[in-house]
Amino acid sequence: MLVSASYFLAATRSLPQAVAIFYATDIWPGLALWLVASLTFVSVHTVLWTGKGELVHATRYLIASLLMALPPFGIVGWAHPITAAGALFPGYGWFGLGATAAGQMMLTTRWRPAAVVALGFSWVWSASTWTPLTVPEGWHAMDLELGSSLGRNSSLLRQRDLLSTIRTKTAGTAQIVVLPESALGFWTPTVERFWQDGLQGSRVTVIAGAVEVDSFGYDNIMVAMAENRPSIVYRQRVPVPGAMWQPWRVWLGESGGATASFFRNPYVDLPSHRVAALICYEQLIVWPILQSMYRSPDIVVAIGNGWWTGGTPIISIQLASARSWARLFNKPLISAFNR
Repeated sequence: MLVSASYFLAATRSLPQAVAIFYATDIWPGLALWLVASLTFVSVHTVLWTGKGELVHATRYLIASLLMALPPFGIVGWAHPITAAGALFPGYGWFGLGATAAGQMMLTTRWRPAAVVALGFSWVWSASTWTPLTVPEGWHAMDLELGSSLGRNSSLLRQRDLLSTIRTKTAGTAQIVVLPESALGFWTPTVERFWQDGLQGSRVTVIAGAVEVDSFGYDNIMVAMAENRPSIVYRQRVPVPGAMWQPWRVWLGESGGATASFFRNPYVDLPSHRVAALICYEQLIVWPILQSMYRSPDIVVAIGNGWWTGGTPIISIQLASARSWARLFNKPLISAFNR
C-alpha cells in the first residue's frame, strides 16, 4: 500500500497546482482531487494485495494493473506503470507490452533482482539503439502560445490570425497541418464556412481541436478542414473527469459537461493515413491508445490545450506518455499544444 501510494502521489504531484490555476482558486480543491484520485489507485492495489505466496501476489498485481488500465477504474489510471513499455521494448508492440507486464509481475516475487537486471538491460539497449520514426513528409504540427484565450475567443479575427499563421509558417511545405485542442473554439456553421472558403485552392488539410455544443452538453472534437466541406473526424473518448466529464448531471436530470463515450471512434481515416487520435487527458491513461493500436493506425496525433498547467511538467508528462506508446508500436508521433 505504501509503495503504490508513494508512486501515485509522486507521479501526480503537479495536480493541485494545475487545478488551482484552472479554477482560479486556492490549492485546497486541487489537494482534495489529488488525494481522491490517489485513493482509487491505492485502494485497488490494497484490496488485491492479500493472500500468501509469490504466485498469488504476482497474479493479483496483474489483476490490479488491468483494473487500473480499463474502465471504470482506468478513468483515473494515469501514470500507469505499464506506460514504461515504450522505453523498455520500443518497436515490439503487443509482445513488448506483455513482456513489460511480466517483468512488473516478477518484481513482486523473490525473483525481483533478476527482473530489475533484465528490465534495466532492456532500457539501456533501447536507449542506445532505438531510432524513432520520422513524421511522414507533408505533416506539420503548429504549437501555439495563446494562453487561456484559446478556445474562449471564437471571433473571426482569431480565425483569420490562425489561417494567416498557417499560410506563413507552412507555405509550400505542408499538406496536413495539426493545431492544438480547442484551437477553433466553438464549432459553428460560420466557423465551418470561414475555413472552407479560406482553404480554397491551398490543397492543405487542417486538423484542429474544437468544441461542439448541443442541448445535452458538449463534445471535445477534432475537425478536418480542407477546400471541400470540413467534417468532424474525432470525438474525445475520455474528457477530464470532474472538470469536463460530469456524469452526475445526467443522474440529476441536468444538462452540461462533456460527453464521454469510452470506446467510440478509435481511429480517424484520412485520405492517405489512418490516425490514432488522442486529445489531452487521453494521453495519460492506457486503454484509448491500446484501443486505437488494435486497429493498426499509421500515425499518432496528440493535441492538447495546456494553458492551465502553469509551471508544472504536465505537458511534458503528456508528451512523454504519448511518445512512449508511439515508440512501443513503432508509429510516428505528431503533437500540437497550446501553452
